[in-house]
Amino acid sequence: MYLFRKRPEMPTAAEALPGRATPMPTAETHFVNGHPLKGPYPAGTQTIVLGFGCFWGAERKVWQLPEGVFVTAVGYAGGYTPNPTYEEVCSGRTGHNEVVLVAFDPAILPLESVLATFFESHDPTQGMAQGNDVGTQYRSGIYLTEPGQEATAKAVRAAYGEALRAKGFGPVTTEIVPLEQFYFAEAYHQQYLAKNPAGYCGLGGTGVSCPIGTGVAA
Repeated sequence: MYLFRKRPEMPTAAEALPGRATPMPTAETHFVNGHPLKGPYPAGTQTIVLGFGCFWGAERKVWQLPEGVFVTAVGYAGGYTPNPTYEEVCSGRTGHNEVVLVAFDPAILPLESVLATFFESHDPTQGMAQGNDVGTQYRSGIYLTEPGQEATAKAVRAAYGEALRAKGFGPVTTEIVPLEQFYFAEAYHQQYLAKNPAGYCGLGGTGVSCPIGTGVAA
């Protein structure tokens, strides 16, 4: 999935591609469970946006959670270019991250558990890369959709950072910032590995369990 090496530094807003006013066409429903990608979501549903490597494999990690997830969708966040294409994001000139939107019921699946799965499913110490996938779009990131999420995200990040340090890993590089805009990726990327079970997935965890939440270790 675009394995060629790229400049692993964020562009400035002035350097970013101009993008477009029109959103990219995307799917209407989730390929696995049939739920609407863009809502409406059930009352009480919370959303969060997570970047942890190639979004094909990252999305599968989340939709495979046993209960509590209403829908997942892949897209782009954290950059400058409006309504980017996949190719533009892969160029490293939009500043966007490949991300997964997670709509979940916190009464069934607490945010801590979503974040534990997130951290255990990748190596958050690699900076602008995950394994052989190198570029700004593969960075580790948590993009908040409501103020109450920040304290939880920082607590889980700190706890996992301590667990990693005890195993000899370097500092966690996961960014935690408010979500400014989520752009849905093109239709063929949505639930890609359900449609293409033998498709590429470069995601790999550290093997270190998160001490907060009940994540699924990679």
